[in-house]
Parts: sequence; C-alpha cells; structure tokens
Amino acid sequence: MPFQFDNRLSDSPYVDRVWQARTDESSGFVSSAAIHWGMVVVRHEDKLTLHVRGPETQASQAEFHLDYEFLGINFKFGTYMPHLSPKAIIDRQDLVLPEAASRSFQLNSSSWEFPTFENADTFVDRLVREGILAYEPVVNAVLQGHPTDYSPRAVQYRFLHATGLTQSTVHQIQRARRAKALLIQGKPILDTVYEAGYFDQAHLTRSLKRFMGQTPTQLGDEPSSP
Repeated sequence: MPFQFDNRLSDSPYVDRVWQARTDESSGFVSSAAIHWGMVVVRHEDKLTLHVRGPETQASQAEFHLDYEFLGINFKFGTYMPHLSPKAIIDRQDLVLPEAASRSFQLNSSSWEFPTFENADTFVDRLVREGILAYEPVVNAVLQGHPTDYSPRAVQYRFLHATGLTQSTVHQIQRARRAKALLIQGKPILDTVYEAGYFDQAHLTRSLKRFMGQTPTQLGDEPSSP
C-alpha cells in the first residue's frame, strides 16, 4: 500500500469522522467527488500546515508524495463556517491558514494549536464555542425529506449558503457513490442501474466517469473490502 490509513467516529454532532494517514511512497490517484468538507493538518519534514478543504463536484487526478503525514477532520453535512463561503474552497481550492507561533496557526485573528487525532473533538468544541463553526438544520431536513418552516426559495438559499452545493448536485454525487459501492460489492451493472435509479447503462457510465473518475467495468473489477 502507498499509504497507511486509520480513522474513527466522533462524539461531536458536528463531525462525521476523524482520520490520519501517512504516505510510504509517491503516487497518483483519482480524487472522487464528495459532498463533505474538512480541515486537514499536513506534516512534512517537521513543518505543519492546516488546510481547509471544500467539497468536490467532480473526479480529478491528484497525487501524494513520500513522507507526508495527514490528520483530517471531516465535518457532517450541514456544518459550515459562517465567515467563509464554501464556494471559495470547492473543488480542491484549499485555504491554507497562516502560521502563528511554533505549532500553531492563525484563524479569525486568534492563535490555535494544531489538533491531534486524540483531541480533535475538543478542538471542534472550541471552534463551535467561538462561533467559527455552525450547523444549518435545513440541510438535514432536506436530505431526510422533512418539511421546514421556510419557503422553497429560502430553503434553496440556506442549503446553498451552508454547503456550497445545490440539492441536485448533492443527489447526483450521492447516487454515484452508492452505485460505486454496489459495483465494488459485485452487483451486476444492470442491477446497479436499477437500484441506484439511473435511466440506463449509458446514464450510469456518464455519471460514474464524471463523479468517480472510473467506468462501471473498472469499479466492478475492484476488490471489495473484507
């Protein structure tokens, strides 16, 4: 394997997952579309930087290099930073926060220590207390199909403001990720078309190439996780 990876769930209502990784070689890979955003601490040659990384609306080629370490906090969908537009960091336009003193970075005119795998939840709690992180409940209501007290136009605005994505884009990405999972599990292509809600095989193929960067046949050849 070109990298070592570990992750854990979080007790924080704002966090989806905390992960860490270390690269053992340089390599290229396909970065798939994803609706979540996060913060990533990057360590290389004992230098630390913190990247705010947005959602991705299409697959793209990416690469990683030897001897890098990463700590990532993936936030639950609907969590956002009121002072930062999600559109500013979408599609790998990472915001790299300025360095403060040793082992710290600047955020909202304050100095913050870099989080660790163990204390990431405490770090997020402080971000919430300081008003740097917030949650938009309309987002979850839309995904669950629940009614809200807002007009359709207001719902659309609040959803886009918090996520940087339209409801249609989120649906397409989620459907493509579900189709990818089915194919990796060994589901036949035509069955995947039906279960994931595509019109036909050509529709499935276009979607997967756009959002996952691979064809149904390529994904079907991938080994499933144990």
